[in-house]
Amino acid sequence: MEALKSGADVLFILLGAIMVLAMHSGFAFLEVGTVRKKNQINALVKIISDFAVSTLAYFFLGYLVAYGTGFLDSASALNINNGYEMVKFFFLLTFAAAIPAIISGGIAERARFYPQLTASLIIVGLLYPFYEGIVWNNNYGIQGWLKATFGAGFHDFAGSVVVHAMGGWIALAAVLLLGARKGRFRKDGTPNPSHPPSSVPFLALGAWVLTVGWFGFNVMSAQTLESVSGLVALNSLMAMVGGILASLFIGRNDPGFVHNGPLAGLVAVCAGSDLMHPVGALITGAVAGGLFVWAFTWCHNKWQIDDVLGVWPLHGLCGAWGGIAAGIFGSTALGGLGGVSFLAQLIGTLGGVVIALAGGFAVYGLIRAMVGLRLSEEEEFMGADLAIHKISAESVEEL
Repeated sequence: MEALKSGADVLFILLGAIMVLAMHSGFAFLEVGTVRKKNQINALVKIISDFAVSTLAYFFLGYLVAYGTGFLDSASALNINNGYEMVKFFFLLTFAAAIPAIISGGIAERARFYPQLTASLIIVGLLYPFYEGIVWNNNYGIQGWLKATFGAGFHDFAGSVVVHAMGGWIALAAVLLLGARKGRFRKDGTPNPSHPPSSVPFLALGAWVLTVGWFGFNVMSAQTLESVSGLVALNSLMAMVGGILASLFIGRNDPGFVHNGPLAGLVAVCAGSDLMHPVGALITGAVAGGLFVWAFTWCHNKWQIDDVLGVWPLHGLCGAWGGIAAGIFGSTALGGLGGVSFLAQLIGTLGGVVIALAGGFAVYGLIRAMVGLRLSEEEEFMGADLAIHKISAESVEEL
């Protein structure tokens, strides 16, 4: 009976891993639809290459840093319980690999290819699993201290902070170190409309793939059939809807905002999707949709931060909001299941932001000082497809 149960759990978490793996194609097409045509091929090659590098980094180092176990034993030793630990690694790898995919959207169109792969290696091998282990494996006693002090540890069921806020705040550091794309802002600081999305249909396709895959991201974070909860699915749905409607109305029907709206809602609900009442999830998603539109607009119109896909507003800010929202709407006073502390959520969220931002500046600052991060002016003008991947000008024109 135990073997049968283990086999069912293996299949369950494997299907989750496959769904989240499919989300990486969503990251790719979201970026392809947003960047200019001369950088579309680079976006595709970068996402899939980042995933390969992330796999090696997490297999040989990252999983060990986070959970204290590795995969260099014999195959027979690894295949205990039908290899459950191995598919759990696969599932968690797809989360870890989302960090470079998130960063990719922020630094698009002017980052050098191999320095970015190097950054992905360090981030997935060391920086991300350091915080992941604190939250999801109780490393360093921080969760125990939070529970003893505030009555509950930091709760992040599916990664609003562990994955999304980490990725968004690391991306902010990279974006600031890289600087804006050439010609993105006029001399007076106002945005130049010469960098429009190349394909709204591709952008929409990416958003839909991510949205569908997110139900594997959230629901299958239970990691076993016995622990699966329909509440997570319904809360994910309600947050998605809240994000869409808020971005639709606040973003004044802009298709870019509308298609990022469900992603904003889903980012925010990850942390508390197993605790919130569906109405709380709806409010969480709506706040996230509005927050994304506001922050993206201010980034580009007021602060001159050239975050191409808006990954800091979408993942960084909405992820942080999600960590805090779990402490609000997860409480029994607002219809949630309880077992959370607002102060623990606030401290855990701020801790993740600090680690991500400091780590991002350290990793990208070191790479910039040693080998450089940015394409030359000539390469940026040519486009990354020609400059990095040696695609012919005729092929780019055909796209």
